[in-house]
Amino acid sequence: MSKINLPTKYAPLFLDKSRYFILTGGRASGKSFSVASMLLLLTYETGHNILYTRFTMTSASTSIIPEMTEKIEILGLENDFIINKTDITNKHNGNKIYFRGLKTGSGNQTASLKSLTGITTWILDEAEEMPDELLFDKIDLSVRSKDAQNRVIMVMNPATKAHWIYKRFFEKRGVADGSNQKTEDTTYIHTTYLDNEKNLDSTFIDNIERMAKDRPEEYKAQILGGWRDTAEGVIFNNWELKEFKEGGDHYGIGMDFGFSKDPTGATLISIDKNKKEIYLKELVYAQGLTTSEIAYKLKSYKDVLTIGDSAEPRLLHELKHSYGLNIKPSIKGAGSINLGIALMQEYKLYVHPSSVNLVTELNNYVWKKDKDVAIDDWNHLLDGCRYLISYFLSTPNAGKYFIS
Repeated sequence: MSKINLPTKYAPLFLDKSRYFILTGGRASGKSFSVASMLLLLTYETGHNILYTRFTMTSASTSIIPEMTEKIEILGLENDFIINKTDITNKHNGNKIYFRGLKTGSGNQTASLKSLTGITTWILDEAEEMPDELLFDKIDLSVRSKDAQNRVIMVMNPATKAHWIYKRFFEKRGVADGSNQKTEDTTYIHTTYLDNEKNLDSTFIDNIERMAKDRPEEYKAQILGGWRDTAEGVIFNNWELKEFKEGGDHYGIGMDFGFSKDPTGATLISIDKNKKEIYLKELVYAQGLTTSEIAYKLKSYKDVLTIGDSAEPRLLHELKHSYGLNIKPSIKGAGSINLGIALMQEYKLYVHPSSVNLVTELNNYVWKKDKDVAIDDWNHLLDGCRYLISYFLSTPNAGKYFIS
């Protein structure tokens, strides 16, 4: 086997007896190669089967398998492994590395994992894409071998501080961003390209240093890899905190419905068309609300025009006819999401300081990578805002989304 030249900060990955390992850092910091090397070496130990996942992995044979094959060749271990479309097997003892995607078209994200037994190590690569803490817990509990060290290794470029991994493993435990430390059950490893400089081309380093001067925000997020207050590709940059001001040209409430998983959100909105200002104040943000509970929370605003999600006609009917709310359905159609976003981007948005969940959404509502499409997440309040604002501001000249 060829000599492995890894950044020294990754030594705990091989030596520590922690259950959880959290590897954060920017590009070219050596995370992927260090983890791959550790996994391949681990397969030589008796009794280890490894599950390697990404939340989105359309085809392991065209994504992660070629990456792992390249690392096997670099380490000079080609003769020790059998490489298939979905797994890699150590010839000496039959230990396997299984590669799976967690997000499936059927929505049953763990269906493909049920047949896997004896897993001692779970790698969650690109962990920032894992939106669901419940799914994490479900897989975590299945890593429970009695005869070997169990490991859950999260590898990620940090997202925003609203992410559940940050809240659970950093904020609640008092662990600082960028830490290299060990707590009772977790080892934290943070690296940058500076820790891996001996393995990098000088031209690449020159480009990084140029980025630091010309594009400091991009450098901080992508290269240093710290947890961010605002997500990359955020849709709304046109907002700031300010007290709510009534008396605009248009006044109402925008509402989006949820229940078990998603919250019901309602926002009070005042629009000043002359000054191109929109004032927003969060009124409701909670899961598990019944129709009567929604009505109770909005009883002080029952005469204020509310535009609610048209996908819930029963709720709309009950709120209007049983509880007396002045509520109308939103109108949806092709292009309505982007039109609503465009209308909101034309105005300065002022958010009441008490609207903590709305601020979180504004910091995390982003465009999909390389697409002019918004993610369907971090939008429970913002969708409601879009319904009400589109109702008042859309015109035939703005697009087909028009209410007369």
